[in-house]
Amino acid sequence: MSTPDPQPAADGTAVAGFERSLDELEGLVQRLEKGDLSLDESLQAYERGIALFRSCQTALEQAELRVRLLSDPEDPDSAQPFTPDVP
Repeated sequence: MSTPDPQPAADGTAVAGFERSLDELEGLVQRLEKGDLSLDESLQAYERGIALFRSCQTALEQAELRVRLLSDPEDPDSAQPFTPDVP
């Protein structure tokens, strides 16, 4: 089982990358819940799940920041520049 780093989708949208990561994470959870993976496979799936979780968490934090900036761009508590991860 290969464990590539979670990246935004090829179309470059953070939402598509989030959705893809979440779908993969749900699939990993289902495989782990079945209980028919070897210990090594379970550890690999767990490690991949953690990476996907962190990717999703980052995407959600970026979305929250963007919503704050769009809601009230002059609020000093939320006045941080938004820089998306896409190149």
